[in-house]
Amino acid sequence: MTILDLAAANLLSPLLLCFALGALAVLLRSDLRVPEPVFNALSIYLMLAIGLKGGVELSRLPPSAFVLPGLAALGLGMAIPIWCYALLRRVGRFGAADAAAIAAHYGSVSAVTFVAAIAYLDASGTPYEGFAPALLAIMEVPGIVVAFALARAGGALGGRGNAGEAVREILSGKSVLLLAGGLLIGAVVGEAGYLRVKPVFSDLFQGALCLFLLELGILAAGRLGDFRRVGPFLAVFAVVLPVLHGVLGVAVGHAIGLSVGGMTVLGTLAASASYIAAPAAVRLALPQANPGYYLTASLAITFPFNLTLGLPLYNALARWIAGGP
Repeated sequence: MTILDLAAANLLSPLLLCFALGALAVLLRSDLRVPEPVFNALSIYLMLAIGLKGGVELSRLPPSAFVLPGLAALGLGMAIPIWCYALLRRVGRFGAADAAAIAAHYGSVSAVTFVAAIAYLDASGTPYEGFAPALLAIMEVPGIVVAFALARAGGALGGRGNAGEAVREILSGKSVLLLAGGLLIGAVVGEAGYLRVKPVFSDLFQGALCLFLLELGILAAGRLGDFRRVGPFLAVFAVVLPVLHGVLGVAVGHAIGLSVGGMTVLGTLAASASYIAAPAAVRLALPQANPGYYLTASLAITFPFNLTLGLPLYNALARWIAGGP
């Protein structure tokens, strides 16, 4: 299957079509919305479902099997915001606060993009390592912390502990808590215990994700008007940097011996940009940063790019490196 075939298959999947339907609703000025309580419930369900499944897979593995992938994920999460910040400051001419805010988003990861990657691999029958959700949990926080350290060095962050409060909020936030808690529960109960709840947390997963992406399509399309704010440099940054990060993630995954699915997951995580955890942290630690920059770049540009073209690209690259079809 060529990269064009993979892209076409992803674009015509129910997940992407639901995302497109949400965007179309905004363009048609429809009143279609997923009610906020339902959206929140869906996000809780998806994170817990991912954690449980990953925990069950972890229960089958020796702890030593996860050490190298965990260190690789941590290294990527800490390195990516460093060169993003430098590029934004020196080439993009952004101020320290805005550069750090954007770097925090690209140093962290998108849980929804990860969910889409898992669904994409499941649909194509591509196996991946069971510890994949743990990689997501590891990569969510370090990039934000590094970006805040860069902001402090650039004089954009005061020394009053705003960053510490922001990091505490991330660690206690629902995405990290549900992922980590789900991993622990899945690892404790194992496959036998998971079978009791599998009809809810496995069989219904794809349908719930369709509803979730429908609302995200509405949110992303609602920010299309902000393209004028980001300017050509940031628009190019929001596409080119994810591709480079995705290539790097796939290459690192190959170097540490991950499967094709594992390489795809790590590449997708490296390429993704947070628009849930990072915005909450940035609002606390860097309130002077412009949301029109970091939200538009991460949510309106990078997120739809990764869902439509990025996933098949990283998967095709992983297959090519592994020497498969």
